[in-house]
Amino acid sequence: MNCFTYSRRLLALTALLSLSLGGSTNVPVFGQARRQPPTSNQKKNKRPPEGGQQPSEPQDPIPTDVMGKPGDAEKIEIKTTLVNVDAVVYQKKTRGIVTGLKRENFAIFEDGVRKDITNFSTPEAPITVALVLEFSKLGEQFGYYGSSGQEPGQAEVIRPMAIFLSEFIKPPQDYVTVIAYDMRPTPITDFTNDPHRIQETINFMLRQTPAFRETNLYDALKFTLIGGRGDAVAMEESKSAKADYSGITAIQGRRTAVILVASGIDTFSKINYGQARKILQNAGIPVYIIGTANLYFKKYGDQMGALDGAFNDPGRLSFLQAQNALGVFAKETGGAYYPVTFPGEIPSTLRSIDAMLRSQYSLGYRPGEVRDGKQHKIVVRVDVDGDGQYDDKEYIVNARQFYNAPKDEPAK
Repeated sequence: MNCFTYSRRLLALTALLSLSLGGSTNVPVFGQARRQPPTSNQKKNKRPPEGGQQPSEPQDPIPTDVMGKPGDAEKIEIKTTLVNVDAVVYQKKTRGIVTGLKRENFAIFEDGVRKDITNFSTPEAPITVALVLEFSKLGEQFGYYGSSGQEPGQAEVIRPMAIFLSEFIKPPQDYVTVIAYDMRPTPITDFTNDPHRIQETINFMLRQTPAFRETNLYDALKFTLIGGRGDAVAMEESKSAKADYSGITAIQGRRTAVILVASGIDTFSKINYGQARKILQNAGIPVYIIGTANLYFKKYGDQMGALDGAFNDPGRLSFLQAQNALGVFAKETGGAYYPVTFPGEIPSTLRSIDAMLRSQYSLGYRPGEVRDGKQHKIVVRVDVDGDGQYDDKEYIVNARQFYNAPKDEPAK
């Protein structure tokens, strides 16, 4: 790419983002941000301080059959008997979110058996978000041709990122980390609550161009949730190319969530769909998804073959599978899936996500000494008016749906 083309694309992106944010194209560049020190000298990632009223006990452990290498299990295994459930309650007809409920208004059932709610907090704590972006040449292709060449392809991903960071993250209470992925996930910034650092992150992403065509979604989700070894933070001048990271499941005492901006296409992750799904189910963290490439698919879907092309161009079946996977990930984690088609939908979509993020009731229960390695169904029911009858016909409870119990290894 020559300098003229690069400069033209950068100016176009800056102008585009300025219009989306309702501000000026004169974006300032700030100095080095001040951030919280890490709580451990063994992991990267600056951890937000504990706060709010969420349960302070660790999350339930990720099953060892989805960990990957044995060494990974030693790094991220967390022993606990507490299952955390974040729940949002809203009316079926109006979609209005219900606030002001108490512990007595909720009931949790595991495999049909009611469990005592041992931990409870209301939607008052600040949020800690991992913002995960698909940033690949394949995604760039979707965005460019979806807009008929009217804007740079990466704008489909950068636009929602920039709006969310500038309008919906509220420092210093809220914390955010940004992770971009193509063939592997790369942390752009560690968890930060510094407005300057957040603005720097937007500026940094505006200057980037996707490097690889591969888009390994499942690996990126695993890295975001349970950590592992990955690229050094892109915005830091690290002497090492790699670093060890803690996932967002390691954060305690704060209200957490993942926001994913992606098409759902996965090229060749090291883990498969089933393993990624199990990790998401067990993490206990809601995943809110902005689906991309929808305009591209609507424009060109009829011209695609059913199967992938000779140059690994996704076929209709791959797009449909991707959309289904995103819907399943969001539903089973207690999040929400928004398949966005046009840029004008993004502000209202982000407002909906923000409202749900800040209206989550945090519940916790103890499953007992269950170590069968099996999946257990979780159902949360609500009695809004306190009359002793569950209001299933009038209200919906958005919460995680499964808990995968750990399994004792046979003695050697």
